[in-house]
This record gives sequence, C-alpha cells and structure tokens, in this order.
Amino acid sequence: MKETTGQEQRKRFAFERTFDATVVDVWDLWTTKEGVESWWGPEGFHVEVHAIDPRSGGEMRYAMIASAPDVVAGMKKMGMPLVTESKLTYRELVPRRRLAYFHAVDFVPGVAAYDVDTVVEISTVAAGVRMVVTIDAMHDAHWTEMARQGWESQLDKAVRLLAARQR
Repeated sequence: MKETTGQEQRKRFAFERTFDATVVDVWDLWTTKEGVESWWGPEGFHVEVHAIDPRSGGEMRYAMIASAPDVVAGMKKMGMPLVTESKLTYRELVPRRRLAYFHAVDFVPGVAAYDVDTVVEISTVAAGVRMVVTIDAMHDAHWTEMARQGWESQLDKAVRLLAARQR
C-alpha cells in the first residue's frame, strides 16, 4: 500500500495487484453481480449484490454479511450489525481500463455519513493484468486501518480466485 495525497489534502491509499488473467476477467470482477459476489469483502465476510448499474451515475447496492464464526463474534462484541447495507455511486467508467465511484460511509456509529472516493485502474503488463485501487482515507486512523486491512484481504481473495480459474 502506498500513501498519497489528493488535491483536497485528504490522504489517499493505493493498492496494487497483478493478475494472471485477462482484462475482461478483471473488469468483470468489478462490474457484474457474479464478479463482485465472488471476491468482495474481507475474509470472514461475503456480499450479496441487490442491484448493479455500472455506468456514470449508476449505483451498486449490496449487503456486507459477517459469515465466519470469529468475525460474527467480533462484530457482536463491537456492537456492530452482522449485515450492513451499502451503496456506491459510479462517477466514471472507461470500459476495461478505469472505473471510479463514491462509496457511502453511513454505517459507523456516531459518525455523520460521508463518501469515500475510489479509483480502479486496469492495464495490461508483461506479467498479466495490473490493477491499482486508490481510495480516500476514512474519518480517523482506526477506521482507515480497518479499511486498509479489509482492502488487502479482499484483493488477495481476488488474486486467489483468478489464479484458480487459470488452472
């Protein structure tokens, strides 16, 4: 993960992964119900996509569901719900190259809702397909670290998923 600074002086973080896959396979992970459900969410969670409309101004609505016993116990201990309904709004799509969206953060107890900007860039490289995901920091260091860990986990799930498909 690389830390960068955005124009608004809000911290941003970038995650890179290289896949032994096609650009279409990687793009589909982000833009189809089946693709998103196959990897989205850190270990111990899964998602159910309720609606996905990958176009500028379109939305994706989904439920993030705690499913592993240790994660369920941890969520209960923190007083967090086991299912969180979430929404993101696409702001830019360049097919098979780039997508950007605002993710609504309206699930943190005691914190006013806000948006996290995310940009995904996909390119072909000698080793396969390179993907760079750049996200805004959260409202504080604790939640930013939780988001960072979550992204690392779910991106690793995507790497394993696409590697298994190539076998």
